[in-house]
Amino acid sequence: MLRTNLKHVDTDSAFKEVIENNENVMICCGRMGPMCVPVYITMKTLEDKYKHVVFCDMDFDDAAGHNISSLPETQRFRGLPFTVYFKNGKPAAATTSIQNKEQIMEIIDREFA
Repeated sequence: MLRTNLKHVDTDSAFKEVIENNENVMICCGRMGPMCVPVYITMKTLEDKYKHVVFCDMDFDDAAGHNISSLPETQRFRGLPFTVYFKNGKPAAATTSIQNKEQIMEIIDREFA
């Protein structure tokens, strides 16, 4: 179970709802581990700056995690978290492993401008 202050996506229907009903969505799929937690924290700090983006977490080990891990964009990923940026319901960018604030902001600014 993830203990973040982000919107939690834990079912297939919740995943479908969040990406279909929001133009810009960032989902970080991981665990409560040392590579994932800094990304969750950064996402939470960016919510006020990027009000046009919905920031979500997803537990990699939950059944709904397949929505991220089975994407063509994440097939070669080996390190958690898998972070996917959705624009109008489609993957616009994807990263693996830890990302710092500047790297995340660069992707958001590029993909969700």
